Amino acid sequence: MSLDLSLRVISANSESEARAVLLIHGFASSAEMNWNRSRWVQHFTEHGRDVILIDLPGHGEDPYRNEGSWTPTRIRKAIAVGLNQLNLGPVDVLGYSLGARLGWEFAAYFPELVNKLVMGGPTSADPLAAFQLDQARAFMSKGEEIHDEYTAKVVNIAKSESANDFDALFRLIEAIKADPYEPASNVPACPTLLVAGDHDDLATTMPQLRRLLKDAGTESAIHWLPGRNHANAVTSREFKVKALDFFDV
Repeated sequence: MSLDLSLRVISANSESEARAVLLIHGFASSAEMNWNRSRWVQHFTEHGRDVILIDLPGHGEDPYRNEGSWTPTRIRKAIAVGLNQLNLGPVDVLGYSLGARLGWEFAAYFPELVNKLVMGGPTSADPLAAFQLDQARAFMSKGEEIHDEYTAKVVNIAKSESANDFDALFRLIEAIKADPYEPASNVPACPTLLVAGDHDDLATTMPQLRRLLKDAGTESAIHWLPGRNHANAVTSREFKVKALDFFDV
């Protein structure tokens, strides 16, 4: 059974021949938080692009709507099923943070469904693999201190969004840990743009992804956003302009 990713299409403000854009949000976020509040949906629809939004398992208004495994492998297969049902491929894809990882894998495994790829805040290794679930669960249930600095940082970010369900988020992390991110094993062939804030400590390995793309003969570009970090790069107007320009070329 395929996952229910609640694919929904937001129509462009005017008729256009441009491809639809699939937006994949980050961890502890949602389509609403990552893309609507940051005005990405408005940006694309005002420029003649239909937008496809999804809520990943463990996220959105009904975080437990999916049974079984929530691994990235199953997620990307569900995205493919959804796009084929909507008869919308190939599409342009924009993913942020965890969404960037999923975008890379989706473009690599389903090249017939992806025209171009933009990755925001990407890394060459999945940072959630280092997340200390036992410490995070003990903190949430008993108030015990989180000793791992990275785990504490992720939990604090997730707590900033009151709608987040931590049991659901932890279940997704378990699935991610069981399905490692190995970008070198399958590299996208579509033109790819890598974007991150120059203060983003999670994106320091982004140039490694660029090398993988170059070695594979994939057309690629890299762009650093001045003064931005992992938390606020997604709100950057410059990021929006760069992404649309890349898709439009």
